[in-house]
Amino acid sequence: MALNLDWKMGFEVELVAPRGSSRLQLADKVARSCGGTVSRFFHPQSEPSDTPDRPTFENLTLAFHVTGSTGEHIASFVDDLTLQADMNKRKAPLPGWYRIIADDGRILRLVMRHCDPDASHMELLGPLAELFGTSPQPHEGNMVRVVDDRGISVAIAAPLPGERERPCELVTAPIAADHEVVLTDLLGQAAELGFFIPTEGATHIHFDAERLCSARVIAKLVAVLEKFGDDLKRVVGVNANCVRLGSWPASLRELTSGAEFQALEWPDARAALAALKLSKYCDFNLLNIASRNTAKHTFEVRILPASLDALCILEAAELFQAILHWCCKNDADADAMPASFAALIGQLSLAGHAQEMWKERAFKSRFLDK
Repeated sequence: MALNLDWKMGFEVELVAPRGSSRLQLADKVARSCGGTVSRFFHPQSEPSDTPDRPTFENLTLAFHVTGSTGEHIASFVDDLTLQADMNKRKAPLPGWYRIIADDGRILRLVMRHCDPDASHMELLGPLAELFGTSPQPHEGNMVRVVDDRGISVAIAAPLPGERERPCELVTAPIAADHEVVLTDLLGQAAELGFFIPTEGATHIHFDAERLCSARVIAKLVAVLEKFGDDLKRVVGVNANCVRLGSWPASLRELTSGAEFQALEWPDARAALAALKLSKYCDFNLLNIASRNTAKHTFEVRILPASLDALCILEAAELFQAILHWCCKNDADADAMPASFAALIGQLSLAGHAQEMWKERAFKSRFLDK
């Protein structure tokens, strides 16, 4: 089926390396295929904590950028802490794999700025310790600790247990053209190495947000996804095991449905969205737009299942692209909310065969009458 993709977008596909392999092996393979290079970097994440008054621990894990032969960014390969079921948590750490833990994300940003990801975990925190006028301290369990000048712990570098080298979120560079060629190549290389779909796996699509920077467009987007979000989850086959999904807060709908918000100029509308303190961990992520994230100025769709089939992912990308185009239309007919999911599909700028495909999938999911 021919696809019509005209929106710049990036893809995050959650995968798992087979036992005995790691995300580094996939990064190396992709680099060799394009005559590029691999570089290490620290990937920030957060995880729940059992420590009173500290709901999360911030941490950094090893990740890998692949740069093409002419210096262009190809993809990154990072850990994802939501992927747990397929790993042996009792497995001993492999040499050279570690994580850095702190209870303050600002400390880890200093690590990212001043420390060398190519250094061993026994040595890498030296520059951080210097900032506090101390030296790294060997600690039990082959860990290294940095304390401040009062002896209070600042950060710890520790071996990485539990096969955490195997989770691999494949993060593409933003793709403006040849989406199918690029994604098929990357996922094909993962499949050749035996990478597979994790139990909790998801695919996230980041759509460039430039065309969405309008209060009216955001209001339509919120309204259509609030009404048809469950329908969309069914037709794309959301993974029931996927975590960190969920609905928007009621305050978002209350804000964007009002005429006062819809009349705002974009800077004021964005500020109003930012005041809601939205979370990224929901079905559809507006946080990067609301927070004016210049590094990732995107609208993120988070409900797709993980897949090694590029066409399956791109068909869903085309559907959401069509919804975004519909939201950007500026005419009276487009402003009327369709009465049913079938009516919405009929209004989207999709080829006839694509419309029929989505209607058929909706029918098969038994929530839409043919």
